[in-house]
Amino acid sequence: MEFEPLSLSNEVIEFDMIGLGYDATIDMEHPVEDGEDLVNIDYSPAAANSVLAAGVGPHIFGGDTNLEPCQGMDFESEEAAKAFYNSYARRVGFSTRVSMSRRSRRDGSIIQRSFVCAKEGFRVEKEKHLVDGRVKRPRAETRVGCKAMLVVKIQDSGRWVVSSFVKEHNHDLVPPDKVHCLRSHRHVSGPAKSLIDTLQSAGIGPSGIMSALIKEYGGISNIGFTERDCRNYMRSSRQRTLGGDTQILLDYLKSKQAENPSFFFDVQGDEDHCMSNILWVDPKARTNYTYFGDTVTFDTTYRSNRYRLPFAPFTGINHHGQPVLFGCALLINESEASFVWLFKTWLEAMSDRPPVSITTDHDRVICAAINHVFPSTRHRFCKWHIFKECQEKLSHMLSEHHNFEVDLHKCINLTESIEEFESCWSCLIDRYDLTKHEWLQAIYNDRRQWVPVYLRDTFFAEMSITQRSDSINSYFDGYINASTTLQLFVKQYEKALESRFEKEVKADYDTINSTPILKTPSPMEKQAAGVYTRRLFIKFQEELVETLTFLANKVDEEEMITVYRVAKYGEMHRAYFVNFNSFEMKATCSCQMFEFSGLVCRHILTVFRVTNLLTLPSHYILKRWTRIAKSGVILDERTANLSNGSHESLTIRFSNLRHQALKYVEEGVTSSEVYDVAISALREAARKVASATKKDGRQVIVNGTSEEYLHQSNETTIRRSDPPFCSQQSSYKDDQDRTIEKLTRQLDRARRKCEVYRSNLLSILKDIEEQKLQLSVKVQNVKLGMKE
Repeated sequence: MEFEPLSLSNEVIEFDMIGLGYDATIDMEHPVEDGEDLVNIDYSPAAANSVLAAGVGPHIFGGDTNLEPCQGMDFESEEAAKAFYNSYARRVGFSTRVSMSRRSRRDGSIIQRSFVCAKEGFRVEKEKHLVDGRVKRPRAETRVGCKAMLVVKIQDSGRWVVSSFVKEHNHDLVPPDKVHCLRSHRHVSGPAKSLIDTLQSAGIGPSGIMSALIKEYGGISNIGFTERDCRNYMRSSRQRTLGGDTQILLDYLKSKQAENPSFFFDVQGDEDHCMSNILWVDPKARTNYTYFGDTVTFDTTYRSNRYRLPFAPFTGINHHGQPVLFGCALLINESEASFVWLFKTWLEAMSDRPPVSITTDHDRVICAAINHVFPSTRHRFCKWHIFKECQEKLSHMLSEHHNFEVDLHKCINLTESIEEFESCWSCLIDRYDLTKHEWLQAIYNDRRQWVPVYLRDTFFAEMSITQRSDSINSYFDGYINASTTLQLFVKQYEKALESRFEKEVKADYDTINSTPILKTPSPMEKQAAGVYTRRLFIKFQEELVETLTFLANKVDEEEMITVYRVAKYGEMHRAYFVNFNSFEMKATCSCQMFEFSGLVCRHILTVFRVTNLLTLPSHYILKRWTRIAKSGVILDERTANLSNGSHESLTIRFSNLRHQALKYVEEGVTSSEVYDVAISALREAARKVASATKKDGRQVIVNGTSEEYLHQSNETTIRRSDPPFCSQQSSYKDDQDRTIEKLTRQLDRARRKCEVYRSNLLSILKDIEEQKLQLSVKVQNVKLGMKE
């Protein structure tokens, strides 16, 4: 075999910037050489030992893998040399890669390989990574010009011999407990892949899978790869399994956007130019967000067993307490960068208006992405997901100590203050000897993001601290399960939207067409019955009725602020404190129910009762809980004085009539025959309305009697009863009374006209608001299109 001298000008010299271990993440610093596949090559210590045991190791040393490389060592193959040097690097504490190769001019075969320390040389910036002169994703510098290396050459016998070995490094080496983080020593083994596939099929995320692997292998250093490698393997597995089925979803989204340009969707690509994640938001979701976007739930618990894909909807809570959709995502990649892209894209679709609060799974990666995209939004971990984790992490405690779950529930859900929780938690840990439990310590460190006492000062639209919110993991329940395929998903998605819309319409109908049963003579209850939706009124009514069992005692008074101690009769030891400003009619309670749910608590209502405040101040009626939550305009008078519902009924009647008329207009223009029928029907309706209007103008019935007839009868009676000797003063008084009555009737007519004009104005303003919203959405779509 002919050997060529080493020369930089020689075309047969190649520089191979590849790593020795498999890493599914594309490392642009170490791109893989064309034609070389490292996916199925295992360079772990066990693999190296098996290579040597098979007789393909160093020829003259009998398979002793603890020796250092030296000149003259020979190997059965190039791969055996790689495995040996990588095994040596793992023991010493550095990572390796292939640097340079040399080919024969005769047949192009490789005749020399150089394996170097991963910190060899210095980074060379490539133009394709520059955007506007800047690095798109800047990375930390890892190259320091280390000279450590091993060079092997092929002999005429076909064996590979070490021709050069440099041992010294110019940097610190990695200790044994951190070697598994080095790139060339990270490898997802076959057994680990099987376990990941099994756990992923069960709907467990990367963090949960890594916890199971750590337990299975006895420590993270024994696994042989990092959580990032686990996520990358899961992503590549999903991409291989999905195949072309994603095109079904993309075709569906494109058709929806063709039907309505306000339909938004976007697709994220990864470094391999493969589809990574999909986000879509329909026009109704964007409209709903303008009304109920104060609190959002992002749920990744829906997973398909076939594709092991997390389907993640953005949901909220509407004015009936029902879950409402704000958008959906199909996640192939669950990396932090993917979640950052997802949240940023969703926020752009929502006109860059972040929510007040957001609830997610207990996941470190999601938490980091939310902190990046929603810095001002209060982030909460779903408490029920943490309880589910608790059943797994503390299964031995639950089986051995039957009272442990009850004590944990009391500590988390029933404590009223931060001090009480801290004391209760400390006692719980000491009682069950859990001081060294790592998972409990971890969730305790995150307590400000899931324990209720730390979150009550922020709005989450939940009626109860202890009950689970309907918006969490429930919007698509009954439509998507573990066996749902991507093709079936599209159909089930449509059915879920239709079902939710029907339930909202039914709740609207029940609210408008039914009168709640009042349980007290309180004007405040009657007021609330006219403004709140049916379900929210029931919640308010429960709080109001409970005030009958509570006592409020004044304990402090300073200027306009009075402090009341409120406690239930017979439970005076469990008291709440209400600060009441009688001038501004504002009150705050230590339970913070209004801040958390948007409904006034029984303790504040008790103070209102003892201070003779008979109606609910307008600032305590959140529009999002009212019957008119989805209107574009709301006037303060509607919430400040709702004992008379005439304004609202006029608005509702006008909106209903207008909606019905427009429906006939839309259907009437479809053909000439339908047009003739619609015109005939409208003329008949106009004739009947005119007839009813004339009758309504002649008389107004008051208690079954014509009001104008009563006024005329009174005037006639007065005139007939006037005696001829009536004094001038009496006659003047009668004239004044008649003038007052006449002006009163004119004032009543003017008031009725004003109510009609006001109703029309509200409807017009509502239309303007809707048009503004539609224009805003269109402008946002244009901006997004320009960015693309």
